[in-house]
Amino acid sequence: MSIASETLFKNRKTHIPQAPFNVTTAFIQSARGAVMVDVGGRELIDFAGGIGVNNVGHCHPKVVAAIKEQAGRFIHTCFHVAMYDSYVNLAEKLNGLAPGDFPRMTMFTNSGAEAVENAVKLARYVKKRPAIICFHNAFHGRTYMAMTLTSKIKPYKLGFEPFAPEVYRIPFAYCYRCTFGLRYPQCNVFCAEYLEEFFLDHVAPEATAAVIAEPIQGEGGFITPPPEYFIKLKRICQKYDIILIIDEVQTGVGRTGKFFAIEHWGIEPDIIILAKSLAGGMPLAAVTARKDMMEIVHVGGLGGTFAGNPISCAAALAVLEILIQDDVMKQAVILGEKIADRFNALFRNYEIIGDVRGKGPMMAMELVEDRQSKKPATDAAKKLVQFCFEQGLILLSCGTYGNVIRTLMPLVITDEQLKCGFDILEEGLRKLNQKS
Repeated sequence: MSIASETLFKNRKTHIPQAPFNVTTAFIQSARGAVMVDVGGRELIDFAGGIGVNNVGHCHPKVVAAIKEQAGRFIHTCFHVAMYDSYVNLAEKLNGLAPGDFPRMTMFTNSGAEAVENAVKLARYVKKRPAIICFHNAFHGRTYMAMTLTSKIKPYKLGFEPFAPEVYRIPFAYCYRCTFGLRYPQCNVFCAEYLEEFFLDHVAPEATAAVIAEPIQGEGGFITPPPEYFIKLKRICQKYDIILIIDEVQTGVGRTGKFFAIEHWGIEPDIIILAKSLAGGMPLAAVTARKDMMEIVHVGGLGGTFAGNPISCAAALAVLEILIQDDVMKQAVILGEKIADRFNALFRNYEIIGDVRGKGPMMAMELVEDRQSKKPATDAAKKLVQFCFEQGLILLSCGTYGNVIRTLMPLVITDEQLKCGFDILEEGLRKLNQKS
């Protein structure tokens, strides 16, 4: 750690509580593309992307230009007081991008958690039912309803009880660690069908407003369901007139090689939530839902003072241009193939890797002490993340056991940066292998 970093870190400990955690001790002075530079001048390859926020890269010139241009005109009016075109134009574009051959409407919030809260409000208002069904290993945020929907206790929920009422949880399609002890595909994706059994002795479908799910569970470990899962889940929701909310906070905006990850399964959700990479680093989230649902809510029932800030909306419009017109989405598909090839090669060479999963550039490997027992190698994951940081690679772990290594690098990362990052990662695995 440089002298400048040491001084800042000391001040951080003095003036900021420990609760907002830090993955590394780095203090950044600049960042471009997929590389950050700390206050000591050290370059760091970024495989974290601000936890999935920088899909188009740090300080993309078009995003920076859009922010500067908008800031020069006006910074805030509150959309409820005086409207502006960027809010309307962005909503129109997201309505057009969302899957489904039906009219949609979009409203904006400041964060993914806030978007989750509004999606739940909307579902309960429309259906006049109290219950929300969520999943094991889910992460939906840290505000009270979002935290209630989140599965992992430590550090997200411990000591913050009581939680929001009428929230029920069922197993997700975690094939590597099946809750029911079954094996895909012989299981016939029983975890989806289990929802109907759940209705018998946990909560009635007539009392259920919505089911909320991530297409690929992010903080829960990049858990990726089999092809039939969401098809069955959607069918059950339709059978009982239950709203399906898809949380694309981490998976959306091109992270999986498609703008919305749920497109991989051909599903048309009733409500979709976006945040993180939507505005290229600016705080912005979106709730896109069926028009007939959105128009039911009374005037003033949804919104917020800073929601859809004009600078954030301008940045988001630039992000959409970069992804679609500048072919970054196509680059994402190619990047995903490169990551999968490298991860699968690592899987063949290192027994500590128990599973490789994901879609497109959203890939992960689960570390285990041995493949037979599948005992989570949590300490090894921590050591690997620390080793990579020391060698100049920012890497994140995740999962209920903290034993999953994930990739959230900017989609604009160069081949040289990608290779350098993976070489550091493999060296870390090699060292772990030598110690085991």
